[in-house]
Amino acid sequence: GGRGQRNQDYPMASMQPGFRYSHSASRPNTNPYGNPHKEKLIKNLASMSSRERVKAIQKTPKTMKEKRVLMEKTKKSVSSSTQINCCTQCLYKTALSYQRFKNGMSEYLHLLQLWQKTLKVIGGKFGTSVLSYFVFLKWLLTFNIFSFLVNFSFITIPQLIASGPNNLSFNGLELLTGAGYFKKTVLYYGFYTNFTITKTENNSSYDMQLAYIFTIGIYFIICFFILVYSMAKSFRKNFINPQTYSGSAAKLLCIWDFNITNEKAVKLKQSNLSTQIKESLSEVTLEVLNLSPKQRIARIAVHLLVWMASLGIAAACCAGVYFFSRNNLQLENEAATLVLPIVVSLLNLLIPFCFALFGLIEKFQYPRHQLYLLLLCRNVFLKIAIIGILCYYWLNDVATSEKECWESLVGQDIYRLIVIDFIFCLLASFFGEFVRRIIGTKCCKKLGVPEFDIARNVLDLIYTQTLAWIGIFFAPLMPAMQIISFFIIFYVKKVSLMRNCQPPRKVWRASQMMTLFIFLLFFPSFTGVLSVMAVIIWRRTPSKQCGPFQGLTSIIDAVSGWIHILDSYSSSKWVVWIYYNLIGSVHFFFILTVIVLIITYLYWQIIEGRRIMVRLLHEQIINEGKDKMFLLNKLRALQTSKLDPPKEQQEVSSKAWVFLCCSHSLDK
Repeated sequence: GGRGQRNQDYPMASMQPGFRYSHSASRPNTNPYGNPHKEKLIKNLASMSSRERVKAIQKTPKTMKEKRVLMEKTKKSVSSSTQINCCTQCLYKTALSYQRFKNGMSEYLHLLQLWQKTLKVIGGKFGTSVLSYFVFLKWLLTFNIFSFLVNFSFITIPQLIASGPNNLSFNGLELLTGAGYFKKTVLYYGFYTNFTITKTENNSSYDMQLAYIFTIGIYFIICFFILVYSMAKSFRKNFINPQTYSGSAAKLLCIWDFNITNEKAVKLKQSNLSTQIKESLSEVTLEVLNLSPKQRIARIAVHLLVWMASLGIAAACCAGVYFFSRNNLQLENEAATLVLPIVVSLLNLLIPFCFALFGLIEKFQYPRHQLYLLLLCRNVFLKIAIIGILCYYWLNDVATSEKECWESLVGQDIYRLIVIDFIFCLLASFFGEFVRRIIGTKCCKKLGVPEFDIARNVLDLIYTQTLAWIGIFFAPLMPAMQIISFFIIFYVKKVSLMRNCQPPRKVWRASQMMTLFIFLLFFPSFTGVLSVMAVIIWRRTPSKQCGPFQGLTSIIDAVSGWIHILDSYSSSKWVVWIYYNLIGSVHFFFILTVIVLIITYLYWQIIEGRRIMVRLLHEQIINEGKDKMFLLNKLRALQTSKLDPPKEQQEVSSKAWVFLCCSHSLDK
């Protein structure tokens, strides 16, 4: 079988058009590039395009050294046979220089990313589940930096230009309470004026009412699109095509970066890859529990009892928070106002530990199920319920009270909640991780070193970010507090993680957790904030003696008055039409919601279709492999058999190899 032997040596080359080997090419040759067959091969390669040439050389069954020599000879042949004019050569060099400049800039920008090396160390030692918390914290930090720049540029700076000196004294307690000296600063809503700021040099004016409401409104619109885009991008990456980003074979064979030469960087990369491969393999080795009907009923009963206990605890916490908040409104002592935030922070700190004990009773098989259930259902419900009770208290008790400036009072409450929660977060890192490690290593060694509590820490971030979004209207500089606290929290959590915590006992991959975190930040956190903002703008009467909207029956009247003024100008009719037919129309938002739901449904159907296609292709690949093994066994049986004549054996071998080559091309 000369032709069968040739196809066996070069199965892929035989499938390339214009790419032929003779029978002598399969024989050993001391000078492989000096025969006429190789010259013909170089000529055929030179006639191809650059992409086809690279693919053809990659598929040749030769060593890397021989392929490089073949590529160099082909390039020389192309350069000698093709005459490039000056203009084409100049354009080619320009494009090449631009590509090199782009690659260099991307490398420098990658090095300038915040905490890049720290995140690699954390991911290499503790895995992607713990790393996802720090990535989420970094993402929220950039979010708040953007928010601070927007509010400071369009709201705070104009007010600083027109404001006078602050005559109140500072005693230090304001750092905890947010009252006293801070009342007469740009931190709170009540300090901002409702006048139009005018510059006498060129008679330019700046309407603080419109600047305040439009800045906050446009900021929330931008946040909405950023959250939707980030959620869709993360969902597409981790749910639609996760094999592209987390293939075990690709990690094992193709992911090493040969540009790494530093010894520490090499060890860090090895540790990171080792942890990623362990996480991928852990999902393959999962075992499914086969429970009897009695065991299933017992497990369902335990879940129901735990859920009833969790809901009862959350309801009791909400009742306690509302009781303390009603008493907080009557307090005159500045230090006594810290009672409510301390109670709320204690509940947020202690109740999740109670829920974690419930998780031990339920005995989850997979750590991902335990994390998702505790994170998505119980802790989220607790924290959102507490925030909902506080919002009800602010909008129905504080807003309808006879206080001089209820907006600033709400801002002070949110300030105290964020500051006290930040202090409790630091105390939790000390007592919950440092002291716990000392006890587990010195006193009670059975406890061991603690693990990093992802669910509790992530919910703390979402809780404080929700409060900051609500507080942006009442305290425009609230994002500055978030920036400072997130910086400190990152380094405290990093040090505590490295010194006090151990890697997870059950190694598991958490590539989809970032999608879950962004989804929880969008719903119910961000959507709830939008609902609160809608009630404030459309349903609540602003204070009569402070703030940019004093004297109006509702905040939206500032926009309505501006639209009424624009209606008298013919050049601004399009703005009036957009306001009345789009922004002020309920039908428009109803149609927009229906369109979003339809697009979401179609997107989901596309995802399901791709999943089915991936599953069918996997099954097809498995079947093709079985067919090849069957044919190879038949070939071996025919070759060892002495009963069949050589001609018939050669014919069967040729047909089998044709089938193998065709199936290989289909796989490609």
